[in-house]
Amino acid sequence: MDKFMLVFYSPYSQELAYIEQSPEAIQAEIQKWNNWIGGLAAQGKMLGTDALAPVGKVMKKGGQVVTDGPFTEGKEIVGGYMLLTAASLDEAVELAKGCPMFDMDGTVEVRPIINFE
Repeated sequence: MDKFMLVFYSPYSQELAYIEQSPEAIQAEIQKWNNWIGGLAAQGKMLGTDALAPVGKVMKKGGQVVTDGPFTEGKEIVGGYMLLTAASLDEAVELAKGCPMFDMDGTVEVRPIINFE
């Protein structure tokens, strides 16, 4: 089995709309994610996942330039990631098709992890 990373992108406007939802709507969204992640975990495919805060720092020029980011004028921001195991890139893509990110008009990037050991 190979390892893959799913990177979750969402439109910045969706991130803002999400935090303004009612507690019940936020709980319903969390439950969708829990169901999808739980299904992958039950299959033994999930290796780990985390959400990312919508703000942080962007570093450039060898760390000499540090700015706030991502910026509100950015079209998409990285909202989180998941590490999973699959037999092939095609299987990893199939596993990603159930991701709730698509309900928010988001994007999921599926990338093989290269082991240099």
